[in-house]
Amino acid sequence: MLCRVLPGFGLILLVSGSNTFGAEFSSAVSPKDGWKLVADAKEVIIYSRPHTDSNLKEFKAIGSIDASSYAVHAVIDDFENYPKFMPYTLECRLLKREGESVIGYQRLSPKICEDRDYTLRVWKKSWPGPKGLTYLSQWETANEMGPVEQKGVVRVKVCNGNWLLEPDGPAKTRATYSIYSDTGGVIPAFIANHASLTAIKKLYAAIRKQVKEPKYAAASQASSAPARP
Repeated sequence: MLCRVLPGFGLILLVSGSNTFGAEFSSAVSPKDGWKLVADAKEVIIYSRPHTDSNLKEFKAIGSIDASSYAVHAVIDDFENYPKFMPYTLECRLLKREGESVIGYQRLSPKICEDRDYTLRVWKKSWPGPKGLTYLSQWETANEMGPVEQKGVVRVKVCNGNWLLEPDGPAKTRATYSIYSDTGGVIPAFIANHASLTAIKKLYAAIRKQVKEPKYAAASQASSAPARP
């Protein structure tokens, strides 16, 4: 991964309402929007495109997961246990609920460089469809709401993204992950962009492995009602 931040963190609590982060909430990918295919594997398809005023790229990944959307949602919601199964994650904690959003802190430890950390504001909603519930989570950096910077830990200034979990059958989910983040520190952009591909693949692999735990299906079925508008 090197030091590019590509978190699974962001799906913390089911909330509804408007938000201030303008992002695309679609699994559709069109070359007309600047997307270029950069990795096509059985596990996940990854696209990238240039980001305004930066050499770092935006990424969008689409992968199928053999579990219901509510079970996948339950895994990604289990942020307090991220250090046990998410790649590079050293710490995750909920800081506060504020209006229609929640604030959470995460620290990553890539091992080959200094630790990275950031605080995010997260919004989440869900809605029913013919095949089941679709879940959307979106986040943006909110470092002013979290802990102060620590010596020896690089503070990530930008981390915006979203998860879109669409049911694709009774026990299958089309999971779309969109992300743009800075690297923090001094990392060449071409190295960070290349390392992102490996990090995204590891993220999907971690979720696929964790969703096999029976507790997620049991817990999520009990709370699978869609958020109110």
